[in-house]
Amino acid sequence: MLIRKAEAKDALAIAKVHVDSWRTTYADIVSSEFLASLSYEQRAEMWNNTLSSPTRQSFLYVAGTPDREVVGFACAGPEREGDDTYKGEIYALYLLQNYQRQGIGSMLFRASTKELQQRGITSLLIWVLTANPFRKFYEALGGKYLREKGIEIGNQRLVEVAYGWQDTRTIVGT
Repeated sequence: MLIRKAEAKDALAIAKVHVDSWRTTYADIVSSEFLASLSYEQRAEMWNNTLSSPTRQSFLYVAGTPDREVVGFACAGPEREGDDTYKGEIYALYLLQNYQRQGIGSMLFRASTKELQQRGITSLLIWVLTANPFRKFYEALGGKYLREKGIEIGNQRLVEVAYGWQDTRTIVGT
């Protein structure tokens, strides 16, 4: 599996991973109406804008097969809510269902962590829906439970939990 920096031309492939992974991972969590309303085109436009912005502080890595099919991605950058301890944040980390539980998520997590370290950021957090069946992934990587907050997705109130790493240099492989 090849992990590389995303390029603007990857926007549609990233959008497909984003929408498809939401539809499989959140099928029993988020309303089916909301999941059905997700659009490759809208997400592609969002990711294209992100990847094309000359002032963006975030970055994306993609996981690709040998024939360059994008099967996962991670987006990260500075923490967005002004946390005093955790200066970096992984905003999104998604994989297509057929590529989950193969170590690819860990590779994307570590690539993002390494990039943050190169930018002088050695602490980070990630927000995960409490009902997400894969939240134990972050615990296995050493993430510590920090706090919860409410979030609205498609007119539905849900709860997210933050996991944090005070020193990402302790994560093996970074």
